[in-house]
Amino acid sequence: MLITYLLDLLYLIAAITFVVGLKQLSHPDTARRGNQLAAIGMALAVLGTLLMHPAAPSSDSSARTLKLALLYTALGLGGFIGWRAAYKVKMTAMPQMVSLFNGLGGGCAALLAIAEMKLQYIQHHPTATGMILVLFTMFFGAVSLTGSLLAYAKLEDLVKDSAITLPRHGLVNMILVFIILGLIGYTVWGAGDAGLTWGLILFAVALLYGFSFVAPIGGADMPVVISVLNSCTGLTAAAAGIIYDNLIMLVGGILVGASGSILTILMCKAMNRSLTNVLVGNFGGGGAAAAGKTAGDQTVKEINLTDAAVLLNYSQSVAIVPGYGLAVAQAQKICKELDDLLESNGVEVRYAIHPVAGRMPGHMNVLLAEADVPYNKLFDLEEANEFLAKTDVVVVVGANDVVNPAAKDDPSSPIYGMPVLEVWEAKNVIVMKRSMKSGYAGIENDLFYHPKTKMLFGDAKDTLIKLSSEVKAL
Repeated sequence: MLITYLLDLLYLIAAITFVVGLKQLSHPDTARRGNQLAAIGMALAVLGTLLMHPAAPSSDSSARTLKLALLYTALGLGGFIGWRAAYKVKMTAMPQMVSLFNGLGGGCAALLAIAEMKLQYIQHHPTATGMILVLFTMFFGAVSLTGSLLAYAKLEDLVKDSAITLPRHGLVNMILVFIILGLIGYTVWGAGDAGLTWGLILFAVALLYGFSFVAPIGGADMPVVISVLNSCTGLTAAAAGIIYDNLIMLVGGILVGASGSILTILMCKAMNRSLTNVLVGNFGGGGAAAAGKTAGDQTVKEINLTDAAVLLNYSQSVAIVPGYGLAVAQAQKICKELDDLLESNGVEVRYAIHPVAGRMPGHMNVLLAEADVPYNKLFDLEEANEFLAKTDVVVVVGANDVVNPAAKDDPSSPIYGMPVLEVWEAKNVIVMKRSMKSGYAGIENDLFYHPKTKMLFGDAKDTLIKLSSEVKAL
């Protein structure tokens, strides 16, 4: 009895560390500490469960020893793989790792649900309420698994939208949803002793739906789907906590599910997408995004490094807009060096961060924090748009869709209505890009042809190094 009370106390401490850690993750100055605190809480919860959780009675000591050996081997192997992956991953590949880990978490919860369903049928007393909870866990876990794996493949450019998207794909998804609802109803109330078989069929269809759900989603909408799938994993973990009467799984799942849901709503607002469209998997398709304006007879004005350095050095205010191109080039530290040079010459330098710049929420903030850019120099969309019109020069480093004027003035554009950074309101705009290639949404960027815009072509890191040298030489 005392061990049970101690375990509950340990779970309570772990839950508190989760809440405090999550709160600290909201600010770059405390994010590292918050992550470490939550990790300590999780370690306490896992160790407490292993050492103090009441074990099922077993008359076969050798079988119990074998199970424990398999358990600790799995823990050690999984822990090593996770640590190694996190240690080796590049910051630019962080969204892929988040998607992969998130999917594995959902898949784990789904397997727990299958094991529980099998146990209920072996014991011959499955209840309708218990079966609904198990099938709920199985469904969301399966969706999170295959959906996250496909999101990983898309982010890694392993698959193309056109290769996996069907005509009227939204209708296909709706049909799959109705099939799943029918399978849930039949499994709970009509399958009888064959319920386990029908439950496994439901699991297979849910895996297919998870893949199909993510298939039509492309372009700049990918941060939203990552948030949705993260929320699904949280809901699955919480449901698994109810099934196994495990408080820490319940609390952890609720925190992940709730934070993922809140983040989804914020991302939908940033992308100008409705939550309904997100849930039916019918937003932002890569195929639709491929449409848009062509260059036509519009002209592009270029600027050389010397002129760019003079323009920046003798300005009063400069705003830097980072994008995924900066992340790919690993140019954040060089960007900070240019920032320091300009600041030393009396130029005010600020950073304008779009909520979905990069491949996941907060990606740019993490990259810039890695380069020791002070948090008070980072401004979100609304704050940035307030000062951009008063800025002498805006430097766009690798960003594309989040600075496209078509979102404001072209009703035919796939991104029309999406909140963007209004960089064209500044006195001068310098766009650093490798080429005139379209962004992640696959559409032409009218900013490149704007009268205030000058293009500075080249690799972001190499260009910033040369630009810094030019500024030093002035």
